[in-house]
Amino acid sequence: MEMEETNPFTQSVVSSRSAQAIMNEIQVELKRVFLGQDDVVKQVLASLLAGGHVLIEGKPGLGKTHLVLALANTFGADFGRIQFTPDLMPSDVSGFTLFDMKSQTFQLRKGPVFTNLLLADEINRAPAKTQSALLEVMQEQQVTIDGDSLPLDAPFMTLATENPIEQEGTYPLPEAQLDRFLMKVVIDYPAKATEEMIVSQVTQRAGGKGLNPNAVREVCTKQDILSAQQECADVRVVAEVVKYAVELCRATRETGVISLGAGTRGAISLIQVAKAYALMAGRDFVTPDDVKDASLPVLRHRVQLSPEFLISGQTVDEAVSQIVQSVEAPRI
Repeated sequence: MEMEETNPFTQSVVSSRSAQAIMNEIQVELKRVFLGQDDVVKQVLASLLAGGHVLIEGKPGLGKTHLVLALANTFGADFGRIQFTPDLMPSDVSGFTLFDMKSQTFQLRKGPVFTNLLLADEINRAPAKTQSALLEVMQEQQVTIDGDSLPLDAPFMTLATENPIEQEGTYPLPEAQLDRFLMKVVIDYPAKATEEMIVSQVTQRAGGKGLNPNAVREVCTKQDILSAQQECADVRVVAEVVKYAVELCRATRETGVISLGAGTRGAISLIQVAKAYALMAGRDFVTPDDVKDASLPVLRHRVQLSPEFLISGQTVDEAVSQIVQSVEAPRI
């Protein structure tokens, strides 16, 4: 009797563990080396589940790069890093073709974007023409070099960092670029007790190598992540919750506090992140609270304060929080 041929790729994508179990294991590993930032870890993992990209903002020395390195190690991801500088060229990001005199042919030199987790360090240090090299990569997960479109391996995620306190010699990201990021995650100083623990553990090893991101265990595979992302996409959302997400975004366009409100991609992102939050909580359906919890990291980089409110000292986070409180959530 002839045995039926199976598809090995299909078999490898199916994980015996739920997405919630996989995310819980990754969280445990990340919290071993990235202390006191539980909300940051949750938001980054929600973005990974939703298949989106993250803009991480925080002052120097708070572990932004540390977090990304540790995350890559938890599922055996290929890791690429680009240090953005004013003289960085678009071809340094995406790659280029080079004529080989020996073979008399053009050879492709792939850039660092051909990876699974891409760390775009201090992205606002490079000019707009270099920043724009990431637009196609982030939106379509492909790179066009000399007219040829080259797909990237899945999963793919860009994590870009920026320093909020140094503005000299930086280039603010244009709105079109900011809108490509699913979430903007803000890392703040840890609590005093946590900070003492970090200092103690980091200095226990020579060269300050304590809390090493390479010390985390690989708890799943890249195929497990793809399976978890599909499970996230299958989370149910009723029409009332979709309407609530749209109303939140429309409210940002109808207030005098904000001069530039969130577009339709903002509402889409709210639902994507809300699905991830629901799945991480062990539910297969989204609640209005999931959308509300996602509102600040999803909307804070998609809106701009009006000049008069900016001068008064009000922050974007305060304005977004007030808008969320003003929109009535559905009772389901």
